[in-house]
Amino acid sequence: MTKLNLPNTRGTLSFDHDMSGLSWLRVGGAAQVLFSPADLDDLQQFLRDLDPNIPVFPIGACSNLIIRDGGLDGVVIRFGRGFNGIEQLDGNRVRAGVGALDAHVARRCAQAGTDLAFLRTIPGAIGGAAKMNAGCYGVYTADVFVEAQGVTRSGELVTLSNEEMGFSYRSTDLPDGLILTSVILQGTAGDPAEIEAKMEDALAKREASQPTKERSCGSTFRNPAGYSSTGQADDVHDLKAWKVIDDAGMRGASIGGAQMSEMHSNFLINKGGASAADLENLGELVRKKVLENSGITLEWEIMRVGKADTQN
Repeated sequence: MTKLNLPNTRGTLSFDHDMSGLSWLRVGGAAQVLFSPADLDDLQQFLRDLDPNIPVFPIGACSNLIIRDGGLDGVVIRFGRGFNGIEQLDGNRVRAGVGALDAHVARRCAQAGTDLAFLRTIPGAIGGAAKMNAGCYGVYTADVFVEAQGVTRSGELVTLSNEEMGFSYRSTDLPDGLILTSVILQGTAGDPAEIEAKMEDALAKREASQPTKERSCGSTFRNPAGYSSTGQADDVHDLKAWKVIDDAGMRGASIGGAQMSEMHSNFLINKGGASAADLENLGELVRKKVLENSGITLEWEIMRVGKADTQN
């Protein structure tokens, strides 16, 4: 890869960095540059001085991401120390850096008597939860979201309200180039022991129904919109993606080392030796078969980024 002309930084820069080691699916090519900013000021200065023609892509835990085999051009920003703090605020609120793991936030809040238990079973970091409006068991990030801090592509610090995030089902409508750095969430007061018991119950339920020990990114496709048992709403998601995948005969389907889980057919897993292309191609095959069988177009919940490996 061509070496980029980059600003000075107090953070760390890694060139031609193999991203497969950071991916939960253990696939993906190299990032042209991996940048870990030292703190918020360092990130702002770096973005302000960076050539605006160089693409930038932020990552957290890479738990909802397929990085294609050809890798990523430009600068990939990884949030670690300096962006993983968890601070209890008044009124059962918490401020969490985007690099803080969802499970850690849930546990820390529980200890303080704040109920954000739904986060306990969501893999990944708070930044991804906010950007993708992650949720489970009927509770979504949008339901507890107060505000977020972010940095624009030019390094300007901004604050976004719940409305400005543009929350919708499993997605947001963030301005182009905006990078979230921290969020404030509003929990409810509760007894720490009761919150802990609720989290343990949720973990047990997840363990019994999902392939938690496999390499996956959780749900592969969003539940189809507009399919209610009453037929009264366009934005409901009562019909489950796993059901239409099963109906299309795709439970357990595989390409190379990629497989739709036998345990939960909306989980795309790396059984061993899968490439990013195997995973994405299998997902697209599932979409094709579901469309042919039911007329429903499944939408990816997992993000796919980067370039295909044109050498294979």
